[in-house]
Amino acid sequence: MSLAVVLSRGLSGLDAPLVTVEVHLAGGLPAFNLVGLPDTEVRESRDRVRAALQNAQFEFPTRKITVNLAPADLPKESGRFDLPIAIGILAATKQIPDGALADYEFAGELALGGSLRPIRGALPMALCARRDGRAFVLPIASAAEAALVREARIYPASSLLAVCAHLTGRESISPLVGEPPRTIAATAVPDLADVRGQAHAKRALTIAAAGAHSLLMIGPPGTGKSMLAQRLPGILPPLTDDEALASASIASLAGRFSPAVWGARPYRAPHHTASAVALVGGGGDPRPGEISLAHHGVLFLDELPEWDRRVLDVLREPLESGVIHISRAARQSTFPAEFQFVSAMNPCPCGWLGHASGRCHCALDKIARYRGRVSGPLLDRIDLGVEVPALASEAVALGAIAGGPSPEKAVTSAEVQIEVTGARKRQLARQGKPNARLLPREIEANCRPDSAGAALLANAMARLSLSARAYHRILKVARTIADLAGEDAITAPFVAEAVGYRRFDRM
Repeated sequence: MSLAVVLSRGLSGLDAPLVTVEVHLAGGLPAFNLVGLPDTEVRESRDRVRAALQNAQFEFPTRKITVNLAPADLPKESGRFDLPIAIGILAATKQIPDGALADYEFAGELALGGSLRPIRGALPMALCARRDGRAFVLPIASAAEAALVREARIYPASSLLAVCAHLTGRESISPLVGEPPRTIAATAVPDLADVRGQAHAKRALTIAAAGAHSLLMIGPPGTGKSMLAQRLPGILPPLTDDEALASASIASLAGRFSPAVWGARPYRAPHHTASAVALVGGGGDPRPGEISLAHHGVLFLDELPEWDRRVLDVLREPLESGVIHISRAARQSTFPAEFQFVSAMNPCPCGWLGHASGRCHCALDKIARYRGRVSGPLLDRIDLGVEVPALASEAVALGAIAGGPSPEKAVTSAEVQIEVTGARKRQLARQGKPNARLLPREIEANCRPDSAGAALLANAMARLSLSARAYHRILKVARTIADLAGEDAITAPFVAEAVGYRRFDRM
C-alpha cells in the first residue's frame, strides 16, 4: 500500500481554508474513488487527471485509488484540485519524490493534454499560503494575480510536466516574489469636467465622496444623473494597498479580476432586472454579489423605483453594517460590502414632473404609487438627496459650440479629488474612518454642532418630522461639509446645507 499527502486550498467566503489531499493506493480491482464532500466539478477530475497523466507519458496505476479531500465537512468545488490529485498519484506511485511536497501548496485545473488552466480565487489562496509560510504552485495564467500578495512565493507553471520537472529538480520554475504595483492603474475614468451645469449636483457629489456618503439623485431623463455617478470613482481618494488587496480578493473570488485594474475603484451598475441573489450574492457555494464586488468602490442603481422593492430592501443591512451575511442550510459565508451607494430616479413615471415644457400628465395617485416603490426605511438610510433639473437650452448650446464661450469654468476630477482627499485625511486623523461610518457614540463625540446649529437642527426635525436616523445622518453630512471647508466647528450654515439634502423626506 502507498500513501501521499498534498496540500491545496478551498474557498469559503473570503477565507481559503487548507485542504489536505490524501491519495491511497491499494490492491483489488482498479477503481478511482473521490471522498470528502466533492461536488460535480471535483468528481469529474477523475477523467481529467487520468487523461493528463497518460498524455504526459506517466504511468496511471491500475489499482484501487482513493482520494480523500480533508476536512470532510468542507464542500469542495471547481477544478482547482486536479493538480494536487495528479501530484498525489505520482508521489504515491513513486514516479516523483514526495520529500518536498510539504513545502508547497498546489492548485490548478488540468487540460486533457496536461496543460494548466487558470483558476478563480488565486489571490485569497496566495494570502493564506503566505500566512502559513508555504510556496504556492498554480497555473501561469493566474500567477500575476497571486503575485499581488506582498512577499508571497509564487511558482507559475504551464503544465503538469513543468511541475513534476521542478519537484524532481530537473528544471526549476523561476519563482515570483509577491509585490503589488507601485503605481495605480491608469483606468479610463470619465472626467467631471464633461458634465455641463448642475453645480448643485456636483457639490452633493463632492460631499458624498469626501465622507463616503450615500446619494440619491432625482430629476427628469437626460439631465446627467448617470454621468455624475460614473464620475464618482474619479474623485474618490486613491485606494490604499490594503483596500486595493481587499477589493481585488473579492473580484478574484468571482473570477473577474485582472491585474491591469489593480488600484482602481470598482464601479458596479447592475440592471434593474437583477435579482436579490445577484445583488447580495449566494448560491449553493456562496459567491459575492454586486454589493461585495463594489467593496471600497461605487454601487450605482439607476431607475430606483423600477427595482423590485424586496430586492432593494436587502441593501438595508449592508448599508448600516458594511458586511453581508449569506446563510445556507449547509454553510454560512460573510463578505465585506463597504460600498458607496449612489442611486437615481425620475420624479414621476413619465419623468417630466415640474418640467417647463409641461409634458407631465401623471395623476397624483400614480406619482405616489411610483415613489412608494422605494421603501421608507431604505430612503432613511440615504444621506444625501439632490435634485438634478433639466438644463436650460442656452447652457447646452453654448457647451456644444466649438470654440464658443464656456458657460462655466469646467472643474476637473483631479481638482475635486485633491479637495476630497484633504477632507478624508482630516476624518482619518480625527476618528480613523470616514464620517459615513461613524457609530452613534462616535457621532456624539465628533459631530456636535454649535448652539446655533443645534437650534436650527431641532427646528428642522420638528418641521420635517425626521427620524432619529435622519438626525444622525444630517450631523454626519454637516461634519463632512465642515471638513471640506477646513473648519473644526459645525456651524449653522453647515447644518443648514446638510438639512437641504434631505429632499426625499419631503417627497
